[in-house]
Amino acid sequence: MKNLSRPDLSDIHRGDWVDCRLPSAWRPYARLARLDRPVGIWLSLFPCWAALIQASHGFPDLRLLAIFSLGALLMRSAGSTVNDVADRKFDGHVERTRFRPLASGQIGLPQALAFLIVQLALAASLLFFLTPYARLVAICVLPLVFLYPLCKRFTHWPQAVLGAAFNWGMLMAWAEVAGQIPAGAVLMWLGAVAWQIGYDTVYAYVDAKDDTRLGLKSTALLFGQHGRICIGTFYALTLAAWSLAGWMLGMSLPYAIGMLVIAAHLSWQTRRVDLARPDVNFRLFLANILTGALLAGAAFFGTL
Repeated sequence: MKNLSRPDLSDIHRGDWVDCRLPSAWRPYARLARLDRPVGIWLSLFPCWAALIQASHGFPDLRLLAIFSLGALLMRSAGSTVNDVADRKFDGHVERTRFRPLASGQIGLPQALAFLIVQLALAASLLFFLTPYARLVAICVLPLVFLYPLCKRFTHWPQAVLGAAFNWGMLMAWAEVAGQIPAGAVLMWLGAVAWQIGYDTVYAYVDAKDDTRLGLKSTALLFGQHGRICIGTFYALTLAAWSLAGWMLGMSLPYAIGMLVIAAHLSWQTRRVDLARPDVNFRLFLANILTGALLAGAAFFGTL
């Protein structure tokens, strides 16, 4: 009876909108691109929007907002495909990922690689709408995109590499809008990297047992039973970086109030982390969508 009541940690849920609304031939590709799991899109978009707002000193140009939003969607999807290609021999042995298209044999490697080429081509087409400097900054992230899936094989810090790549749009936003990337913008990005190390460590605890069995590495396995303290430390670094960066970028009082709200939210998350409850940790990971929304909101009101 205990096993029957245990929550299923799979990140793919049968009978969802992908199964109900898409043709069967499209479904594996939608899942490969993580369109059925948009949390990563939001976690990438909100910091990017915050940077666009700060660089624009207010609500950004709608054209740029559309370009960067579509770029975040496409690059997150391409990154997910790269990750699934690299981990196709591991995912089938991990409870959370066992139903992913490549791991479960719904599509083969040649089809996944062809799909990746299409994703990257679509993302590259957006570069034509950006300045030469922003294009150069965008191209510089590609090594991180392809390096991240391999990191778990040789370092306990894949979350740091993912955080650097996942939030690269913040640097691109400044390059496009301001033609430069000031120190405050870099500090905002570093704060986002620390934030991602924190929340992705929470996420990594979901897979901790499977990763140990497969010989993979993560910050969750590195921190072990000290996870709550380490996660709280990275959240504190996040707040320190975002607060100092906000001051450097001339944010007004509402931004500081936003930082206090984010501090309360991240403190709540840290207290709720339960290393023995993967289902709780997964919900806490999802709660960071609110953190991102609060950051974008603080940036907007901080420019008033």
